[in-house]
Amino acid sequence: MNSPTASRTALVTGASSGIGAAVAAELVRRGYRVYGTSRDPESVTEPVPGVEYLALDLADEESVRACAAAAGDVDVLVNNAGESQSGPFEELPPEAVERLFRINVFGAVRLTQLVLPGMRARRYGRVVMVGSMLASFPLAYRSSYVASKAALKGFANALRREVSPYGVGVTTVEPGSINTGISERRTQYLREGSPFADEYRTMLEALNANEARGISAGTVARTIARAVEADRPRPFHAVGSNAPVVFALRRLFPRSVILRMVARKHGL
Repeated sequence: MNSPTASRTALVTGASSGIGAAVAAELVRRGYRVYGTSRDPESVTEPVPGVEYLALDLADEESVRACAAAAGDVDVLVNNAGESQSGPFEELPPEAVERLFRINVFGAVRLTQLVLPGMRARRYGRVVMVGSMLASFPLAYRSSYVASKAALKGFANALRREVSPYGVGVTTVEPGSINTGISERRTQYLREGSPFADEYRTMLEALNANEARGISAGTVARTIARAVEADRPRPFHAVGSNAPVVFALRRLFPRSVILRMVARKHGL
């Protein structure tokens, strides 16, 4: 008997490495036809077996449209691609913040808009927004990144009720500290002579150490796959960084206490 997922097509953005590559591999293993995206598919050094790569630059509207057209009818969309950014709020260049939102938010939103009509017409679809636990537990010197992930979750929360009558499930997955090497790819902004330099570097050292000790991308991928295959998808999943405990604490303690706890965890 054929797998019920054998006729399903998934599109996973940012599938050349990290969480995206792990999600793509997990969905292939479960029988999906999988498209993965990369800004330059020819440069993917370790392609995931069974994945067909499509070009996608989330900051470019035409690229987003071309990717959606190339993928065709998509049953599962995993909005994973994004940029990690850090720096003192005062010192973030406006053009860098705008680029971050184009990639992390507006590109993902536009791609979702383009695939939703087909999902709605077929009365089946799954959309997963890969966010960050920092959207729930904000951290100093990560303001632009925190805001972008919070915006993505806001879109998902509002969209969910609109599309659920048509068999489309929308889920946000918030990973905590993940060992994917993202610390080496994070864009950073710190002016020479910045009054924030010492505290910023303290935060960054703790952040990198936490990520080095974090859970694997495969663990996140399995959470995302379960969200995709649930008959009634949950609105939200958090994974890593002792998520069950920290979310329980957030319900028990005032927000000011939780924010101090987050700061202390990062040496602030």
